[in-house]
Amino acid sequence: QVHAVESGGGSVQAGGSLRLSCVSFGNVRCVGWFRRPPGKEREWVAGIDSDDSTKYADSVKGRFTISKDNDKNTLYLQMNSLKPEDTATYYCAASRWRTVPDLREEVEYNYWGQGTQVTVSS
Repeated sequence: QVHAVESGGGSVQAGGSLRLSCVSFGNVRCVGWFRRPPGKEREWVAGIDSDDSTKYADSVKGRFTISKDNDKNTLYLQMNSLKPEDTATYYCAASRWRTVPDLREEVEYNYWGQGTQVTVSS
């Protein structure tokens, strides 16, 4: 059963932009973005709580913006000023609960999308 589906990945030159989307299904809410660079562990990127408060990893702060459209059950990640080090598979993370105690922790989430690939060339 699919609970979340990401889209919007692609290949761009450094300095370019991409907008990722994640549509959730069922009684879950997509509220976090993680990424897995090639050969590395998955890392947290951004999260948004039920009150629309947001948190960002230092590596993307000022360049990425997380937002949501509750009516469309969709989570977004606007990525600007992309760098080669942003190259990774990006995943949206969903929770069964309305609030997530710590948006930075993988253990707080219940479901994951299949991932969408982002490649930034120099």
